[in-house]
Amino acid sequence: MALEGDETGAWRERARRWAEQELAPIAEEMDRSDRPPSDLTRRLASGGFLGLGQPRAWGGGGESTRTVAAVLEELARVSSVAAVDVAVHLSVAAAPIARWGTEEQREQFLRPLLEGRALGAFALTEPEAGSNAAGLRCRYRWDGDTAVVDGVKTFITNGGVADLVVLFATRNPTEGRGGITAFLLPKGTLGLRASKSFAKLGLRGSPTFELTLEEVRLPRSQQLGAEGQGLAIALEALLGGRVGIAACALGVARAGFEELQAAAREVPADWKGPLLARSFVELEAAAALVERAAAARDRGEPSRRLASAAKLFASQAAVVIAGRAVEAWESPAGSRAARAERIYRDARVYPIVEGTSEIQEMILGRELLRPEPAPAKVRAAGDK
Repeated sequence: MALEGDETGAWRERARRWAEQELAPIAEEMDRSDRPPSDLTRRLASGGFLGLGQPRAWGGGGESTRTVAAVLEELARVSSVAAVDVAVHLSVAAAPIARWGTEEQREQFLRPLLEGRALGAFALTEPEAGSNAAGLRCRYRWDGDTAVVDGVKTFITNGGVADLVVLFATRNPTEGRGGITAFLLPKGTLGLRASKSFAKLGLRGSPTFELTLEEVRLPRSQQLGAEGQGLAIALEALLGGRVGIAACALGVARAGFEELQAAAREVPADWKGPLLARSFVELEAAAALVERAAAARDRGEPSRRLASAAKLFASQAAVVIAGRAVEAWESPAGSRAARAERIYRDARVYPIVEGTSEIQEMILGRELLRPEPAPAKVRAAGDK
């Protein structure tokens, strides 16, 4: 990515070296076995990645959004599994607690996440509520100062293994967005179980679960934000998460481009040159969009348009470029062709997660019909 400062450049180099040493030797085995190593969270913590961009007061590093994006790109270039783990942990688990949590919640739940002693997850999607987040059916009721939660959450990254889940439930489905509240759900809470583990085309090695909640009892001290504020919390987290996921998609696009370039050199053919040229342009355009979206957030400027544009374009670029790499090898035999296939299968997730491509087009369409947003006050990195 262009115009990097000393912090961003240093972290990019550090993440690149770390990924080559720690992730490259295990990436193919994670894909084959569909299982991450048991110490993956410890490894990511040892690399310093689980507190990136979060407030220093609670154990984070306070780095810029541009730095976080650069790190996620480098991790995803080698392993989408590791990159998505970090992106979800930071943007939709840790960040909402940093923004909306009480001092006690930050000490009890946020600090372990940022210090690498715990892994976070985000439970919004349900079998009948995906892109329409206001249509939740997972319900809660108050029994004194205890929320009693019943329902099902689905497609939850690390849902069955995470130490803490940021959970969203509704007081009554008829209330729509105004009835949704966020809660902090620790692993091992009575009534919580991982009822299904999904086998996936790509991102194999990143556990994806369905969670069933039966009479789960959560004290009021584990309510995040005000009652009825849950959807606002979720949408803000997803907005920040889009830049991170766009950076992950960019890393996969870069990996696909490297495979395409290798195939064009090792198995020359006239038709591969134009594919390489188009892919280079798409890759650089995606990198520029991710850079602009991250820089806008660092300056405190409205970033909804750029975040959606970056996520939309980088996701599409990842799929297209990785697909060309598979075609360019011309044969399914050999380790390079197998790596290109894994990259392509991983790329397919990015037009879906953190808001589908269709949702990003809807967001952009609405935003572009509104007046240009006024610049916001610049905020310090890490003090979100």
